[in-house]
Amino acid sequence: MAKCKSCGADIIWLKTKAGKLMPCDAKPVPYWKENGGLSKIVTGGGEVVSCSFEQMTMTPPTGNGYIPHWGTCPEADSHRRKRT
Repeated sequence: MAKCKSCGADIIWLKTKAGKLMPCDAKPVPYWKENGGLSKIVTGGGEVVSCSFEQMTMTPPTGNGYIPHWGTCPEADSHRRKRT
Protein backbone atom coordinates (compact mmCIF):
# COMPACT_ATOMS: atom_id res chain seq x y z
CA MET A 1 0.00 0.00 0.00
CA ALA A 2 1.22 3.49 -0.81
CA LYS A 3 0.52 6.96 0.61
CA CYS A 4 -0.56 10.03 -1.33
CA LYS A 5 2.39 12.42 -1.41
CA SER A 6 0.05 15.39 -0.96
CA CYS A 7 -2.50 14.41 1.67
CA GLY A 8 -0.97 11.26 3.21
CA ALA A 9 -4.05 9.07 2.55
CA ASP A 10 -3.62 5.36 1.90
CA ILE A 11 -3.87 4.66 -1.83
CA ILE A 12 -3.43 1.73 -4.17
CA TRP A 13 -2.38 1.81 -7.80
CA LEU A 14 -4.67 -0.09 -10.18
CA LYS A 15 -3.89 -0.80 -13.82
CA THR A 16 -6.83 0.17 -16.03
CA LYS A 17 -7.90 -1.80 -19.11
CA ALA A 18 -6.12 0.92 -21.12
CA GLY A 19 -2.85 -0.01 -19.37
CA LYS A 20 -2.58 3.18 -17.30
CA LEU A 21 -1.88 3.20 -13.56
CA MET A 22 -4.55 5.04 -11.59
CA PRO A 23 -4.23 6.04 -7.92
CA CYS A 24 -7.33 4.97 -5.99
CA ASP A 25 -8.50 5.20 -2.40
CA ALA A 26 -7.37 2.03 -0.64
CA LYS A 27 -10.74 1.06 0.82
CA PRO A 28 -13.16 -0.67 -1.58
CA VAL A 29 -16.75 0.60 -1.59
CA PRO A 30 -20.04 -0.83 -2.93
CA TYR A 31 -21.33 0.68 -6.17
CA TRP A 32 -24.31 0.42 -8.48
CA LYS A 33 -23.50 0.55 -12.20
CA GLU A 34 -25.32 3.48 -13.80
CA ASN A 35 -24.94 4.31 -17.49
CA GLY A 36 -24.11 8.00 -17.71
CA GLY A 37 -23.61 8.20 -13.94
CA LEU A 38 -21.57 11.13 -12.68
CA SER A 39 -19.36 9.06 -10.38
CA LYS A 40 -16.62 6.67 -11.45
CA ILE A 41 -15.31 3.50 -9.86
CA VAL A 42 -12.37 1.29 -10.80
CA THR A 43 -12.95 -2.44 -10.45
CA GLY A 44 -10.26 -4.82 -9.26
CA GLY A 45 -9.95 -5.92 -12.90
CA GLY A 46 -9.17 -2.37 -14.06
CA GLU A 47 -12.50 -1.47 -15.63
CA VAL A 48 -13.57 2.16 -15.13
CA VAL A 49 -17.35 2.19 -14.59
CA SER A 50 -19.92 5.00 -14.39
CA CYS A 51 -21.85 4.45 -11.20
CA SER A 52 -23.78 5.65 -8.22
CA PHE A 53 -22.76 5.06 -4.62
CA GLU A 54 -26.35 5.11 -3.35
CA GLN A 55 -29.20 3.04 -4.67
CA MET A 56 -32.78 4.11 -4.08
CA THR A 57 -34.21 0.59 -4.57
CA MET A 58 -33.50 -2.63 -2.75
CA THR A 59 -31.30 -3.85 -5.60
CA PRO A 60 -28.03 -5.35 -4.37
CA PRO A 61 -24.87 -3.47 -5.37
CA THR A 62 -23.19 -4.32 -8.67
CA GLY A 63 -19.98 -4.99 -6.79
CA ASN A 64 -17.16 -3.37 -4.84
CA GLY A 65 -14.62 -1.07 -6.43
CA TYR A 66 -12.16 1.70 -5.75
CA ILE A 67 -12.76 5.45 -5.97
CA PRO A 68 -10.12 7.28 -8.04
CA HIS A 69 -8.08 9.28 -5.52
CA TRP A 70 -8.13 12.45 -7.64
CA GLY A 71 -11.84 12.66 -6.74
CA THR A 72 -11.25 12.68 -2.97
CA CYS A 73 -7.79 14.23 -2.49
CA PRO A 74 -7.97 17.78 -1.11
CA GLU A 75 -4.75 18.56 -3.04
CA ALA A 76 -5.83 17.08 -6.40
CA ASP A 77 -5.58 20.41 -8.23
CA SER A 78 -1.86 20.61 -7.50
CA HIS A 79 -1.31 17.43 -9.56
CA ARG A 80 -3.32 18.45 -12.61
CA ARG A 81 -1.45 19.55 -15.69
CA LYS A 82 -2.15 23.03 -16.97
CA ARG A 83 -3.78 23.10 -20.40
CA THR A 84 -2.06 25.22 -23.00
